[in-house]
Amino acid sequence: MATNSMNLEDIPSESLMSELLRRMKCASKPDKRLILIVAGPPGSGKGTQSPIIKDEYCLCHLATGDMLRAAVAAKTPLGIKAKEAMDKGELVSDDLVVGIIDEAMKKPSCKKGFILDGFPRTVGQAQKLDDMLGKQGVKIDKVLDFAIDDAVLEERITGRWIHPASGRTYHTKFAPPKVPGLDDVTGEPLVQRKDDTAAVLKSRLDAFHKQTQPVIDYYSEKGIVAKLHAEKPPKEVTDEVKK
Repeated sequence: MATNSMNLEDIPSESLMSELLRRMKCASKPDKRLILIVAGPPGSGKGTQSPIIKDEYCLCHLATGDMLRAAVAAKTPLGIKAKEAMDKGELVSDDLVVGIIDEAMKKPSCKKGFILDGFPRTVGQAQKLDDMLGKQGVKIDKVLDFAIDDAVLEERITGRWIHPASGRTYHTKFAPPKVPGLDDVTGEPLVQRKDDTAAVLKSRLDAFHKQTQPVIDYYSEKGIVAKLHAEKPPKEVTDEVKK
């Protein structure tokens, strides 16, 4: 019988122990399923908080971009359809994305619930998602709105610099290098990502306000939006999430 399972002997002991401890911790969590959406503009802290929420509540993190790539690589029926659309330069349909979410949420790792990241981006997508969840007798429990002023975001993002070889990150105001423009360890030049410029950020923020803000308003009418003060330090935002 063919098997594609990984040989346990090849997995580091630390990784096995970490996974065992995670499962023991999760087994003690309530069986109530928690379904969350994280929403907010680029740089608002969703990427920082999502792994913390995932670990604390034993959820799986469903980032739609990653899920699409995984479905295409695995050549699932939906993945094949998605690849056909992408190869033609077309957008993957909302129905396909909702279908991929539907498949992913049935995995054992999503038993306690999941965090949706990157979807829905439009009210139409939100309605399709609600319809799909409703057929399964579940619904979105909470939408975490990472609210932050555009001016604060611009300062936060345009001040970011990285050392490409190591991935070390710096910030001209919040975490400056010892020597401006140079990595602390190697002394090599730091670079700024193409997305971390004021012009690109403005374009991304315009898209967010036009497309995604109405999604937050849509869920606000349902009374399930929790507005977070995303300009605060990460630890304080985590405390707000827990509340």
